[in-house]
Amino acid sequence: MESPIINYDKLKGKIKEKLGTQGRLAEKLGIDETTISNKLNNNTYFTQKEIIRVSSILDIKIEEIPVYFFEEKVREHEQK
Repeated sequence: MESPIINYDKLKGKIKEKLGTQGRLAEKLGIDETTISNKLNNNTYFTQKEIIRVSSILDIKIEEIPVYFFEEKVREHEQK
């Protein structure tokens, strides 16, 4: 089974709105900008701790987490 591809467009928008750049988020998390880029491009995954920290930094409510971190991208061949 293929790993799901997560649509991080809403999260990227929230990062831009709150911090301006992904680099600023990486700085606040104490991780490299390449690491955050890899996560947002589905090359690596966010850990549960990172999801909680990112949500806190960006003022994402607990109940909104699924919208930002778990929405699957609809693949082209699956669209109707």
